Amino acid sequence: MAWRITRGEIWLVDLGMAAKVRPCLILSVPFEGDEKAVVTYVARTTQVHGGRFEVEHVDHKFLPGVFDAQNIGTVPVPKLERFLTRLSADKLAGVEAAVQRWLGFTE
Repeated sequence: MAWRITRGEIWLVDLGMAAKVRPCLILSVPFEGDEKAVVTYVARTTQVHGGRFEVEHVDHKFLPGVFDAQNIGTVPVPKLERFLTRLSADKLAGVEAAVQRWLGFTE
């Protein structure tokens, strides 16, 4: 099967028994050829705490929620269950900025 998962897409991802299946924003660039078939994501949650690493996400396809930059990870592609939608460029930039703050890349 040919996988072409791109940065900025939201997929339903199986994060395991404890974290369950949830929407996740893909942050990594597409892998090629013999590279590992993995993606890096930031999870979306409806558990809003109002922290500085949360990016609000309102879309008629979802319950109100946030992308939580403190909840990033990497999973193998078979954990992606299905494509949901694509995030707007400005909202993606907001999530990227929150992840950079969380990792200490920016102030």
